[in-house]
Amino acid sequence: MATKTKKTRVKYRIPQVVSLPNSFAKSVEGKYFLGQTEMLTLGNGKYSWGALINPLDSGVKLYANVFTVTNLSAEPFTAKIWLNASLPGEGETATKVSPSNTSIKPLPRPKVNLKYEESTKLLLTGGVNVFNREVPPLSTIVGEEDGKYIFSPGGSFALLLEKTSSGLAMARIAFGWWEEKI
Repeated sequence: MATKTKKTRVKYRIPQVVSLPNSFAKSVEGKYFLGQTEMLTLGNGKYSWGALINPLDSGVKLYANVFTVTNLSAEPFTAKIWLNASLPGEGETATKVSPSNTSIKPLPRPKVNLKYEESTKLLLTGGVNVFNREVPPLSTIVGEEDGKYIFSPGGSFALLLEKTSSGLAMARIAFGWWEEKI
């Protein structure tokens, strides 16, 4: 006589793990910002710069995530990346700045300032020029830093644009960053 065996079903639960880019998570939290300079002119002995400046009274740490430099000219130039440099003059405050998450009301406002100098004969001082990037003609370079450059109040992340050949070049600088309360 055959015996009936009962089949047992084993139910396995597979845990679901979701990995989100940090910049996305910061955007959802309303802490991620984007901005760009106005048109910059460099060459013939003049430089341009764009910078994220963390004011002394900001109460936040600045995490530089991404930068872009767009060369709208037919000749290359150099972008010099500086940490905690002293910027010559006051510079202009960029108006093309926004939180990346525009669904939050009221819109979050950055504590960090995006400033730029359209054209100057003065160079950055102090700080450290950590690396340079060549910007080919009619192109955009992108530096994805993933927030690894971190600045306390009083710090800055700056790009100085320099063209050594004759003639003028037109450019724009853009940044993506997030801020965390101290």
